[in-house]
Amino acid sequence: MSTLQMVHDLDDYEDFINIESFAGRPLADYVAEVQRVYCADKRPWVIGYSGGKDSSAVMSLVYLALLGLEPKDRHKPVFVVSSDTLVETPVVVNHIKDSLAAIEKGAKRDNLPITCHKVVPKDNQTFWANLLGKGYPAPTRSFRWCTERMKIDPVSDFIKSKVSQFDEVIVVLGSRSQESASRAQVIAKHKIDGSRLARHTTLANAFIFTPIDTWGVDDVWKLLRLCHLETKQTPYGPRNIWIDKYDLEWENPWGGKNLVLWNLYKDSSGQGECPMVIDETTPSCGNSRFGCWTCTVVTKDRAMESLIQNGEEWMAPLLEFRNKLSTTTDPTNKEEYRNHKRRTGKVSYQYAKEGEDIATERKHVPGPYWLKYRRQWLRELLEMDKKFKAEGREIELITVPELHAIRQEWIHDPNEPDWDDSLPTIFKEVYGYDLDWVYDDNASFGKDDAQLIHELCDNFDIAPEMIMKLIELEVSMEGLSRRSGISNKIASLLKRDWGSLEEIKQKHASLQSKAEFDIHQKEIERYNDELAELDKLLHKEF
Repeated sequence: MSTLQMVHDLDDYEDFINIESFAGRPLADYVAEVQRVYCADKRPWVIGYSGGKDSSAVMSLVYLALLGLEPKDRHKPVFVVSSDTLVETPVVVNHIKDSLAAIEKGAKRDNLPITCHKVVPKDNQTFWANLLGKGYPAPTRSFRWCTERMKIDPVSDFIKSKVSQFDEVIVVLGSRSQESASRAQVIAKHKIDGSRLARHTTLANAFIFTPIDTWGVDDVWKLLRLCHLETKQTPYGPRNIWIDKYDLEWENPWGGKNLVLWNLYKDSSGQGECPMVIDETTPSCGNSRFGCWTCTVVTKDRAMESLIQNGEEWMAPLLEFRNKLSTTTDPTNKEEYRNHKRRTGKVSYQYAKEGEDIATERKHVPGPYWLKYRRQWLRELLEMDKKFKAEGREIELITVPELHAIRQEWIHDPNEPDWDDSLPTIFKEVYGYDLDWVYDDNASFGKDDAQLIHELCDNFDIAPEMIMKLIELEVSMEGLSRRSGISNKIASLLKRDWGSLEEIKQKHASLQSKAEFDIHQKEIERYNDELAELDKLLHKEF
């Protein structure tokens, strides 16, 4: 190591690197390997940084490796990318922000080609834009719609932008075999023979480097603590004890300490971290402290419960809100919270089993959340946000661009168009002021218009939502020189399932009965035709 610029004596730090063993090999071997892969070509690096222990360990390893190179050999950029879903666990948000700032400051001081970047989902693909805006049900293990939109896509877009700029990139991850067996299998499957790299599972010209893939959790903490781990005999039997023999405890190479990270993990009952997600093979964050506070994939959020018990009592309203969303995923509650129609405007069922009646025995599959619940939850979310800001907390539960996206989803909802335009009213009632809302004068239908349509439709036994969607379609085509396709669009709207669930079921049963009758009639006609042909043959023979 030629140019390690540490606050501590170089000899002390080099002892740690050369003496301490990680997965049966000295740390010096891993540092040299990272240097060798870095210097082998001109492909820039993208380091996935989630702020958790594994990504922090791989960041420390890469930082040390770059410090050990001569300045002339640090010839290609290293982009540290962190994915912010905008619903990260609040106590982690500041930790990641401070860490990225410290890494970039240290890199500038040490003349390293490292820059930090935060990526976020598109405004119309965030958690709230989908759940409150489109009415998507809270994520479950069988419908985890959030991962691709909020994590995979933003990181993939960043990687693709660098591929476009540099032709090829190497993505450096803190994945470990012990942390995720399925992830290890995927990496091994795509491994390039004779190389430490693997092909990215979905992105062309992107390659994966996992320098700590053989490490155990003790190895990770050994690097983060810069201590020696020894097995000591205690009154309770043999225990692993951390020994601060290098006078470097908790230091990280860019400056500052990893003690904050340790405090986030202590008393975590074995909870892991949410890994940097690059494709759908990455496992669910589950109870991770580095996941989303809104996560309903698990039944109970033990991570947030533990944080609250360990001094973060202010987060209790967030846990209560998350638990409320989780109850809506209970099969017994779905019919209450969710529209009987899907966003396609159709009522859906699971496939009927053999012998079941198609109208009455098939299981109904509900659609998006009713608009009334989305309004209620948005108000509660804004009230929490206002409360936290009044307490001086640096937290933003929902962004202004998300509010604009949600408002547009409500106004143009496929089943319940919000002609009241209720979101600006809710916002003003909570905060006492307005945002810079954009109003479309050409489609300025309001509460009075909706009320009139409801009254007229009651007289003619027509679903008011259908008339509202037909009017919206007419307005959207207004002024066009060619109204091509309008007949098909009108037909599509008319074919949707309008009315109550019971009315729709009766309609489906009637159509099914007619379809079965038609099939029966066709069978009779085919049978009669066959008899006629047989009769002709018999007359020819005799």
